[in-house]
Amino acid sequence: MSLQVEQTVPSKRVPPLPGMLSPPPDKPITNWGLESFKMPVVKSFHDAVPLLPTQNNLPDGDGVPMETERHKKQMDLLVDSLEPWLGERGYVGGNMFVYFSLKQLKNEDFKGPDVFVTLGLGNQERKSWVVWEEGKSPDVVIELLSESTAKKDKTSKKDIYQNQLKVAEYFWFDPFNPDDFQGFELSKRVYKALPKHNDSFTSQSLGLKLALWHGRYKNVETTWLRWATLEGDYLLLPQEIEAKRADQERAEKEQALQRAARLAQILREQGIDPERLATE
Repeated sequence: MSLQVEQTVPSKRVPPLPGMLSPPPDKPITNWGLESFKMPVVKSFHDAVPLLPTQNNLPDGDGVPMETERHKKQMDLLVDSLEPWLGERGYVGGNMFVYFSLKQLKNEDFKGPDVFVTLGLGNQERKSWVVWEEGKSPDVVIELLSESTAKKDKTSKKDIYQNQLKVAEYFWFDPFNPDDFQGFELSKRVYKALPKHNDSFTSQSLGLKLALWHGRYKNVETTWLRWATLEGDYLLLPQEIEAKRADQERAEKEQALQRAARLAQILREQGIDPERLATE
């Protein structure tokens, strides 16, 4: 059994709130209120509740460069090789601020990871990564260690990625000491060290490996950190992709010339002039 309560509107006119327009005399107060609630009360409410800042009004740079030239090149190697592989499936950023708390603004704590990857939100350009704007934290973070940052990267920053951002996988690597290379996976809200196999760690989030590679990149020959498939093939940089494409085109042209030369030889052996045949 349900009870229905009938409400009546008093005939006495109700004085409007400050700033509110008075209802027209020919309309009941209830109907007028439904039609004209776009009034200063609503505006005052929105003015009183400030919107969270977005990437367009948050600091996106502190003017501080990467630790060394090698650190910058290592970051470029990781970002530039992953970007073509990701395509529209995700976003990879380098040396970019990641905002997860308004306390960062108060404390001017704008530092971000050296490299981070977020899946599922597209690869459009961003000024910074704002968690409350994007709706999620990065899935993978990589810090490039240096003498001045190693302690924080292994302690306080690691705690932030674990407890506040809840990044699924965290890796650190020292470009000048490749042995200082470690990976972690978030398990029951705590980072567990990942096993290393053949100088590489597997990222379950990406289905890729982070592997050591000794080679020459941007005129520096050393041991670099590179992305690789689970089968062990390194992801190519854009210039490597272009060089491979050019080599393939040259090989195809050469094969076509060889086939044409072979056909011409067969025709001559049969007493047919291939040049005359081509003009007929």
